[in-house]
Amino acid sequence: MLRHLPKIKNSKVLIGYNSIDDAGVYKLSKDLALVQTVDFFPPVVDDPYDFGSIAAANALSDIYAMGGKPLSALNIVGYPKKLMPLSTLEEILKGGADKAKEAGVSIIGGHTLKTEEPIYGLAVNGTIHPKKIVSNAGAKPGDLLILTKPLGSGIITTAIKLGKVPQKVVREVIKVMSELNKAASEVMLRFEVKACTDITGYGFLGHLYEMTTASKMGAKVYLSQIPILEYAWKLAEQKLVPGGTISNRNFMEGKVFWGKDICEEAKLVLCDAQTSGGLLISVSRNKAQKLLNSLRKRGVKISAFVGEIIKDKRCRIKVEW
Repeated sequence: MLRHLPKIKNSKVLIGYNSIDDAGVYKLSKDLALVQTVDFFPPVVDDPYDFGSIAAANALSDIYAMGGKPLSALNIVGYPKKLMPLSTLEEILKGGADKAKEAGVSIIGGHTLKTEEPIYGLAVNGTIHPKKIVSNAGAKPGDLLILTKPLGSGIITTAIKLGKVPQKVVREVIKVMSELNKAASEVMLRFEVKACTDITGYGFLGHLYEMTTASKMGAKVYLSQIPILEYAWKLAEQKLVPGGTISNRNFMEGKVFWGKDICEEAKLVLCDAQTSGGLLISVSRNKAQKLLNSLRKRGVKISAFVGEIIKDKRCRIKVEW
């Protein structure tokens, strides 16, 4: 669809909608660029404060994936005030504000619409050095892939809406989705990583495919090394998965070589539409272990090697056990 829009002819636009990166970048000077993104969605959990926190963390993630530093944000709100008390909206906004404060970001305004269900998110502005942008297009053969959060949040939040998730698991997935990618981003910048993206609606394999396509490479991933929320397996076996996950699974058909030991449940989990997922980082092999160690020292404890970049002109992904 975007290919029908006019081509960007401004030389100061370093990254725009013509690429498949996580945020746009506009050059202000030789040493400074503006990095911008926007994201919002309806509730993924019942508690309004947690919803606000998760939505804010999710929006900020695009800036972190590019290696940028978020500075300010605008609230984007849709709310059915005739159906829900304003006290609920206050909690949503408080959750977003507290998460922004944790990130060192100032929310300086916003806009509200009347909608049939609550919607919340942020438009975020940040800064970055024009020569230190981490796009998803720089992966090289032999790079190792590091993932900084577990998969399965989309499957679990869908089941939460159906009342089929224990409170212990609800708390676990809220913690994962609310976690900022700030520490992971700051650590990766010390290692001159080749490429990065955050895992959100297109799922792990969908966002990895964006990276391989942008980099004109392929990838090999190892299911046994990928961190996955345990309860997501049980739900996938019951086929309790969101429509977005099934769409992602269908989209990836023909773009993935599945190993003979990869079951259908695993395929769904790897394609699961995430909310506020982790960073997927491509880093040269000789720096990978030091990067992983540094991530864990900063508290990114679930980070793990999940695969490697390989040569493939068709940008395909091989999934092995």
